Amino acid sequence: MSSSPLTYRVRAHAPAHGSASVRAGSSEVALDVDWGQAPTGEPGPAELLASAVAACLLKNLARTRDLIGFDYDDATVEVIARRQDSPPRFVDVSYSLVLSTAESPHRLELVHRNLRKFGTVYNTLAAVCDVHGELSARVATRHVHCLSQDGED
Repeated sequence: MSSSPLTYRVRAHAPAHGSASVRAGSSEVALDVDWGQAPTGEPGPAELLASAVAACLLKNLARTRDLIGFDYDDATVEVIARRQDSPPRFVDVSYSLVLSTAESPHRLELVHRNLRKFGTVYNTLAAVCDVHGELSARVATRHVHCLSQDGED
C-alpha cells in the first residue's frame, strides 16, 4: 500500500538588482544570489543545502525522541558541504551532531542509525554524494534525580 508523495513548495524572488528572498511556509529568508559580487552575509544555495541537512537530522531526532522515548536536553549540529567546480556538484557532506543526554552508547548508536535510515534529505543526498558524520554526547545539563546505593535519596 503506497501513499502519494508529499509536496513541498517554496517561492523565491530576485529583482535584477536588489535583495533576493525565499518564502517557505510563513517564513521569509533573504538569499545571496549575486554572481561575482562580495558575499552579502545571507545564505546562498550551498548554505541552504547544508541547512536542509541540519534540519533533516534535527527533525528526525525529534521523531526518534517521540517514537522510542529517546531523552535529550538539546542538540547542536554542524554540517560541512564540499563541492567541486568541474563538473559543478557536491562531492561530500559531513556532519557532527552533539547531544546533551544521559542515554547509553547503545541508544546513541540506535538513534544515529535511525537518523541515517529515515532522513529524506539525508538519503536524497546520499544517493548522489558521500554523506557521513558522527553523533556524540555530552553530559546532560539538567539536574538528574539519583538514588544513593542504599536506595535512599
